[in-house]
Amino acid sequence: MTVLLFVRHGATAWNDAGRIQGRRDLPLTPFAHAALAERRLPDGFGEPPRWVSSPLLRARQTACALGAVELEIEPRLAEMDWGGWEGRSLPSLRAELGDAMRENEAHGLDFETPAGDSPRRVQARLRPWLAEIAGSDRVVVAVSHKGVGRALLALAIGWDMKAKASVRVRWEHAQRFEIASSGEPRLVEPNIALARRDG
Repeated sequence: MTVLLFVRHGATAWNDAGRIQGRRDLPLTPFAHAALAERRLPDGFGEPPRWVSSPLLRARQTACALGAVELEIEPRLAEMDWGGWEGRSLPSLRAELGDAMRENEAHGLDFETPAGDSPRRVQARLRPWLAEIAGSDRVVVAVSHKGVGRALLALAIGWDMKAKASVRVRWEHAQRFEIASSGEPRLVEPNIALARRDG
């Protein structure tokens, strides 16, 4: 089994405003960057781990703030593409689109964004990457996005996204998965708090 520690990036101005980012390449806020610089990986995750990041700036900044020195950039860890809905908020889309949005969200893994992605398509690009890291003899730390994390969680627990997940995930914490030799992920420990650098 390969240990995969999934870490979501810190907050951007759009996160704070509740706006959908998708592929928009925004930096961390100064506050988020400073807060992350005071944190590190929890003990017990290898010395050194293998750091892999989404190519988007907010993920790369998060990895570096947490102590990544040699950082691999993996395009398949980029956030779900929300197409024409990037910059909008979910409440505003629900108010504007009404029943059509409710029906779309009820599709779970097959939720569609205009000229963008679905969670199932995110899973399709994650699967080959998971198979590639399955033989790693080091802990893999993946710094990515909530949409990618949700797609990974769905693979790991058999979640179709049509209702709430059976596991409550706090995305400001790290999530520990094990990757079988086949590339199949399994959630081992959710919600692992990042440690303080002076702790």
